[in-house]
Amino acid sequence: MGGLVIVDSGSANLRSISKAAEMVSLEPVISNDPKVIERAEAIIFPGVGYFDHAVEAINRDNLADSLRAAIAKNIPFLGICLGMQLLLTESEESKDETATAKGLDAISGRVKLFPDTLHVPHVGWNQVRPLLNHPLFNALDDGTYFYFTHSYYAQPDRKDNTLALTDYGFSFTSAVISGNIMGVQFHPEKSGPAGLRLLSNFGKIIADQI
Repeated sequence: MGGLVIVDSGSANLRSISKAAEMVSLEPVISNDPKVIERAEAIIFPGVGYFDHAVEAINRDNLADSLRAAIAKNIPFLGICLGMQLLLTESEESKDETATAKGLDAISGRVKLFPDTLHVPHVGWNQVRPLLNHPLFNALDDGTYFYFTHSYYAQPDRKDNTLALTDYGFSFTSAVISGNIMGVQFHPEKSGPAGLRLLSNFGKIIADQI
């Protein structure tokens, strides 16, 4: 088996998330090898940048099918920022203004641009309000601050796929859930002790599954 794999999609600060994971006693391997990803016992899928560029990269490197195969095994899977958005069906963030960019479709829904009445991007510390008593947020208070930087937000089709909300002009989904698939819009690796606690909680989820 492959342990915990941090997916290298070419669009993330891998060293930061790897170092944060190591600080909570996780032992991740960074890889863009489809075979390594398919053998993983757990996955962290970080991402920053443009949705459609990331889709092109994971398709070019044959990672999309491997990610879908890993998701289908129901192993613990944590998407971070763009990595969370890529779990959804499609995004408005597309080079083709007449079409949407297609995601992994692990969670039915759409990634949407914040309205122009708000300052975009949404950058900085903001509160996260879990809607469920989920182990990913164990020992984290309702309203804990995490660090965000994004212009688009996830809108799942099903309410039960929203794990947490954050207010920025309106309440948007800042964490998603579907079985063992989890995703957070904020950056745990940039969120100090709260972010480390969340990664530690993910580690406990992994330990309970293996």
